[in-house]
Amino acid sequence: MHDSPPSAGRADRDYAVVVPFFNEQDNVTALLDEIVAAMAGRDYEIVVVDDCSTDATLARLQAGAARLPGVRVVRHAVNRGQSAALCSGADAARARWLVTLDGDGQNDPRDIATLIAAAERARPRPVMVCGHRHQRRDNALRRLSSRVANGVRSRLLGDATPDTGCGLKLIERAAFQRLPRFDHMHRFLPALALRDGGRVMSVEVSHRPRLHGQSKYGLWNRLWVGIVDLAGVMWLRRRAFRHAPAEDETR
Repeated sequence: MHDSPPSAGRADRDYAVVVPFFNEQDNVTALLDEIVAAMAGRDYEIVVVDDCSTDATLARLQAGAARLPGVRVVRHAVNRGQSAALCSGADAARARWLVTLDGDGQNDPRDIATLIAAAERARPRPVMVCGHRHQRRDNALRRLSSRVANGVRSRLLGDATPDTGCGLKLIERAAFQRLPRFDHMHRFLPALALRDGGRVMSVEVSHRPRLHGQSKYGLWNRLWVGIVDLAGVMWLRRRAFRHAPAEDETR
């Protein structure tokens, strides 16, 4: 684990939609079109991250960037995982707020407006709004494993978030850049934001069945790694000190 460096560069957009992709060639084109439609009328960019796909994902992302305004492609030379892809997208983004969603098409981009509206209404304004999939479109085993994992995590971390596995989130980029970075950190973003002193809220969003490709996560490759990660995040919480601005008295 390591803490990220301070963010460089100014925010010249309101929102950056960051989407990690790994072997999702059949989902790319439709999802990009949906995001563009959902963000119409807003000041935004789309940062897509190809995590060293072995199919035509990269080519279709590049075609989308050539066809659609505001789409930028970041590519990993080696497969680094979803958390690293999100971090690469955040580093490349030039916006105050990050919107994250999965590249498998199961998050509905129209729900981005729901998260933004919730953040704008809330006082004080949260640093993160998380989607809560109120009706999961997965098989029974995935639903059960997620329910158990969310329950254990919430009890041990006290993150007050019913569905941290939902890829649809809205978070201030500056807050994201302060979070400690490690593999699988994306599963613990609410707890990490709370650790930094931020405010987190959840809103219900829709969930769609996967139409193309295969899930990259199963019960076993989430269970054992998740136990180790949970212990690590609990340790981080005990060692936390909250972010606060500091003044340079030598000026």
